[in-house]
Amino acid sequence: MRDTDARLHRTADRLDPQEPAAGGADGADGADGSSAGRAGRSALARAGRWYSRVRDEYQHGGGQDDERPLTGYALLSTGYLAATGVAVGAVARRRRGAAPLPGPADMALLAVAVARTTRTVSKDAVLSHLRAPFTVFVGSQGSGEVLEQPRPGAVRHAVGELVTCPFCLGQWVGTAALVSYATAPRATRWAATLMTLVAASDALQFGYAALEKTTE
Repeated sequence: MRDTDARLHRTADRLDPQEPAAGGADGADGADGSSAGRAGRSALARAGRWYSRVRDEYQHGGGQDDERPLTGYALLSTGYLAATGVAVGAVARRRRGAAPLPGPADMALLAVAVARTTRTVSKDAVLSHLRAPFTVFVGSQGSGEVLEQPRPGAVRHAVGELVTCPFCLGQWVGTAALVSYATAPRATRWAATLMTLVAASDALQFGYAALEKTTE
């Protein structure tokens, strides 16, 4: 009797299609996943090779010795876009309606403040310690300003270029000023007024120095 039951069980196992079918499905899923993974890695490898070729052609195609760190530029651009997106999202969540645009007087105030702020951040001798991780000292420019060069390295060179160039910083500081105005217009006006006063003081100092030269 036990031998008969054993034979019946073996026969049922051979006739049962579920186990092989399940195993086949698992195998197919595994093969598909492995194929997709290989395709993804291959695409990333091709993209990496393409970027390396473009970077090398850009940096050395013109025969210039000046370092052009495309990787650092790409990281800075990505960071700027990400920070701007987060700031815009925060403003949208904080305000129920659309943020008001600055009026002509506020636009003029912000423009002068942004120009003076970028000059202070990028050229002021007292703030050299903030730029030092990314720059090296070259010489003095007079009026409390210094001339610096970016340090070598993809990221450090890109950041060094940014923090020593008032024109490059204008995009970043201007964006920060506009976001600040959208969230706290009164406080932003106070801060902008301060930097505008500094800019006016600088203009008066330069005017006085020029007047002294003409009277000598």
